[in-house]
Amino acid sequence: MPKEIAIQIQGKERTVSELLKAKKYSIDYYQREYRWETKHITELIEDLANKFFSYYDKKHTLPQVGNYGNYFLGSIVISHKEGENFIVDGQQRLTSLTLLMIYLNNLQKAHPKPVDVKDLVFSEVYGEKSFNIDIDERTACMEALYSDKKEQIDLTDASESVRNLVSRYTDIEENFPEELKGDALPYFIWWLQQKVVLVEIIAFSDEDAYTIFETMNDRGLSLSPTDMLKGYLLANVNGTNNKDQLNELWKERLYDLIKISKEDEADFFKAWLRAQYAETIRERKKGATNKDFDIIGTVFHKWVRDEHVKIGLNRPEDYRDFIQRQFTYFSNYYITIRQAAIKFNLGFEYIYYNASNYFTLQYPLLLAPLTTNDDPETAKKKIRLVSGYIDIFIARRVWNFRTLGYSAIVYTMFNLMKEIRGKSVSDLAAMLHQKVDELEDTFDSNDRLRIHQQNHYYLHRMLARITSYIESQCGIESSYATYIDPNIKKPFEVEHIWADKFERHTDEFNHPTDFGDYRNRIGGLVLLPKGFNQSLNDDEYETKVKAYFGQNLLARSLNNLCYQNNPAFIQFIQHSGLQFKPYEHFNKTDLDERQALYRQICKQIWSTDRFENELK
Repeated sequence: MPKEIAIQIQGKERTVSELLKAKKYSIDYYQREYRWETKHITELIEDLANKFFSYYDKKHTLPQVGNYGNYFLGSIVISHKEGENFIVDGQQRLTSLTLLMIYLNNLQKAHPKPVDVKDLVFSEVYGEKSFNIDIDERTACMEALYSDKKEQIDLTDASESVRNLVSRYTDIEENFPEELKGDALPYFIWWLQQKVVLVEIIAFSDEDAYTIFETMNDRGLSLSPTDMLKGYLLANVNGTNNKDQLNELWKERLYDLIKISKEDEADFFKAWLRAQYAETIRERKKGATNKDFDIIGTVFHKWVRDEHVKIGLNRPEDYRDFIQRQFTYFSNYYITIRQAAIKFNLGFEYIYYNASNYFTLQYPLLLAPLTTNDDPETAKKKIRLVSGYIDIFIARRVWNFRTLGYSAIVYTMFNLMKEIRGKSVSDLAAMLHQKVDELEDTFDSNDRLRIHQQNHYYLHRMLARITSYIESQCGIESSYATYIDPNIKKPFEVEHIWADKFERHTDEFNHPTDFGDYRNRIGGLVLLPKGFNQSLNDDEYETKVKAYFGQNLLARSLNNLCYQNNPAFIQFIQHSGLQFKPYEHFNKTDLDERQALYRQICKQIWSTDRFENELK
């Protein structure tokens, strides 16, 4: 029996503007962490964009936004005590909406007629500014994000919440749809403020608030989508014994999925059903409706019931097979893939690389070519081929300043998913090789790759790949995972070979902007441990290069001593043809040479030879 809820509560539908504008919220100490992951924020952005575009027409005027439909974002529970509002349930959504508002504020800085959203982020009383979600430990981070100074945030000893705030803001930057950044932007912002609604439930004591929270989230009172899917499938299986056996099998597989994370239970079904069965996807235009891909992402249990003929569920034995053979097979490989995404596995290393770049679309892609008739070796080859293709796709886009945002690539990846569905190893290798050859972006189509605020994360990972590659080729024990791990004692950071001192380079540059462009190019970057990096920050190159000799091979290769009594490195240079050389000084021409070297290394790392190698 659910608990009886105390009478002292209020519930009302609120717009985002009504919830955030000039309102203050606190969070009790025992539930302060902000824990949304990349997939949560990308799904939110995609859902909002899809709903908005179902109403938007470029012929509309701004007042017509008032006629657009609403989007329901769920409920929040607030405990109102001693004149303050404490968020009991809903801080993840409210915090994420605040991050989105900060991003929209920054995005509009060059807009001639910006929509003012600052009151939804912070308010001023007696000349003092404070954020509407007011938590002391997050203030400095939020101020830096609002001031568009993300790169200045020091994450050394930062809390889980602060790390996630920075990461999710970066996700918003990467995944905010390009089609929303133009003329549609003010329309979207007004719609977001006035037409996105939540149900605000206010209680006037903690006891009432938590009774409501527990009642709303009691798993015994509401069935999950996976529960409803299981019920539908088992209802169509004949025989009590069969149902009991299949139910036990179902529980065992879900237990294994939940051991990875609670959300992998649902994420698996979305990935599996999209990979094997989705034939359509929603167009991004006014009046468009959700299709297979989109519906599976929200109500997959309903989609299976409605589309049972499409997926071959006609007879009782079909339903039994769906659970006993297909569900078992694909959940096993999904678990294998997810484990490889979490922990580096030499055999599935591409999966780890892709996951480290937050490429969440890889899971349905990796399941797409698999069939239940594939033996383990065949399945492994298919997974390696597809993950290897994704790895190349990511690297080439990063090298050419192309976004990896969900909305920018989802249609391409959806079409690829359909094309590779059920392909043999040989056909898959040939198709993916051809698709790489057809990519517009190559390592030769851009020779000016540089680091900036939006690609800093990806270039860190590219430098990690370059560093670990040349070290492993020289027989040096090396770990890509170590170079990207923010939680080790001294995490590796991107080091500029040139200090930010324009005055030292006036003989080659006439303007600080030109100098800054060159300084930020990838050829002028290495990875160094945080403390070591800081100690060298403003030193001249001639001082830095001496210290580089004690660091990783990529940094060490700038120093002449690296080429003495180092036969493995010399042999690697001769064998690879890579133009490594030391630099006593490091000027503009030298940086150009180093840029060209990095490009050649990338060509070797992300070579298409991997496709032929899988056929040997």
